[in-house]
Amino acid sequence: MAKLKTVYVCTSCATKHPKWQGRCNGCGQWNTLVEDVEAVGKSAARMNELVGPLNRAVPLRLSEVEAEQYPRLVLDDPELMRVLDGGLVPGALVLLGGEPGIGKSTLLLQIAQRMTGSVLYVTGEESAHQVKLRAQRLTASNPELHVLPDTNLEGILRHAEQMGPALLVIDSIQTLASDSVESAAGSVSQVRECAARLMRFAKDTGTPTVLVGHITKEGSLAGPKVLEHMVDVVLEFEGDRHQHYRILRSTKNRFGATPELGLYDMRPDGLHPVLNPSELFLTHGAQGGGELSGVAIAATLQAQRPLLVEVQALVADAAYGTPQRSATGYDQRRLGMLLAVLERKVGLRLGQKDVFVNLAGGIRLDEPALDLAIAAAIASSYLDIPVPVATAFAGELGLTGEVRAVARLEPRLVEAARLGFKAMIVGGTESSAKIAPPSGLTVTRVSRLSEAFEPLFRP
Repeated sequence: MAKLKTVYVCTSCATKHPKWQGRCNGCGQWNTLVEDVEAVGKSAARMNELVGPLNRAVPLRLSEVEAEQYPRLVLDDPELMRVLDGGLVPGALVLLGGEPGIGKSTLLLQIAQRMTGSVLYVTGEESAHQVKLRAQRLTASNPELHVLPDTNLEGILRHAEQMGPALLVIDSIQTLASDSVESAAGSVSQVRECAARLMRFAKDTGTPTVLVGHITKEGSLAGPKVLEHMVDVVLEFEGDRHQHYRILRSTKNRFGATPELGLYDMRPDGLHPVLNPSELFLTHGAQGGGELSGVAIAATLQAQRPLLVEVQALVADAAYGTPQRSATGYDQRRLGMLLAVLERKVGLRLGQKDVFVNLAGGIRLDEPALDLAIAAAIASSYLDIPVPVATAFAGELGLTGEVRAVARLEPRLVEAARLGFKAMIVGGTESSAKIAPPSGLTVTRVSRLSEAFEPLFRP
C-alpha cells in the first residue's frame, strides 16, 4: 500500500510545498496554498494507466496530418451555439463556471432536455428527485435523458462506457472523488485526477463532456489553475441576482473564437435567448436619457456582437472630505485615468467631487471604446447639461486627450442606426478609413476630447 504524505498545493499554479507558507514559490501569489494528501511510490503499472494511449503516439509531419472538419453537435439554443462557435465538438471537454444559484444547472438541464440523442446527467450535489422538480419547470422533455446521482468517478465512467451517451454532463467536478486518490472530494488532487480521467474518456470515445465548476469568493474558478488549461472550452455564466438576465461568456475555446457573448432572460419556465440584446441595456432607448444629465450611450462590440449600452454618471460634492470614485461594471482604475484626463485636458474640476459611474443593467464591460461615452456622461453630470438626443459614442481616450479610432466600426454604426440613433461621435481623423454610414445616421469624427465636448455642451 502506498504511503500518504501531506503537502500544500498552490491553487493557482499547482506547485507543491512541504509546509504551509504565505506566498507560493512558483507563481508568487499570496494565500493560495491549501492542504492536500498524496500517495507516494506509485507503481509503473499505475503510471502507464494514467498515461494511456499517449505512449503509443508517433511523430508526424504537419503536412501529413489531415485537417478534417469534425461534425459539431447542434444544440437547440442559438446563444449557446454562438458562444461555442457552431456547436459542441466530439470529444470536447467544456468547463462551465458561475456563482451559486445563477442558473448553471438550469442551463445544462434545459440543453439536455432539448437534445434528440441520449444524455447522461451526473448530479453530485442534488438527488434525482430534485433534478426532476427542476425539469418539470422547463418546457421541453427528452425521453433519453438519464440522471445518475453519484460522486464516484469509477462508477460514473463505467455507466458512461456502457451507455455511450451523445452528451455527458458532470454537475459538479468538485463533488467527484476517485478511489485512486487518498483525499477528500474537492481537493486539488481529486479535481486534477477526475478532470484528467474525464478528459481521457472524452477523447477516447468522442463524447462531448460538460463539467460544472464552482467559483471562489474572488470570482475565479475554484480548484487548481491547471483545470482551466486541461479543458478545451471555458465558459462563465454570470449575472446580477436582482436582474432577470444572464450572460454567458467564452474565455477559452480551442475550436472557435473568444471571447464570445450570449444573453439569456431568466423566467419561471427556464432560460430564454435574448433576441435584441442592445434594447436590454438601454433604459431610455435612442433618447439617451432625454432631458437627464449624466447619461450617454456607448456603442461597444463584444466579440462578433455589437451592443449599445447606457452609461450613467453622477458627479457630486464630496460630503466626507475624501472624494469617492466608484465604478459598477467598469474598471475603476481606468475610471481614475479618465478623471485625470478630464481635469487636466478639458478643465473639469473633479478633484473634490464624488464620481460614480454605472453601466445600466448590471453588465460588465472592459472595452476601450467605452472611454468616450463615459467621459461624456461625467462631463454631462458635472455641467448639468444633457447629451443631445439620439447620440451614441465610440472612442478610446488617450492620456494626452486624444480620441483614438476603434476597431470594427461598421457593425457599431449599423446597430446604432437600427435602434433609431441619428448621430454618432467616434474617434479618429477625417483621413481615417472611411466607412459609409447607414442611412439616417450622421457620423462625426473627433481626434481630441475638446472637439467632442465643444458641440455637445456648448452654452
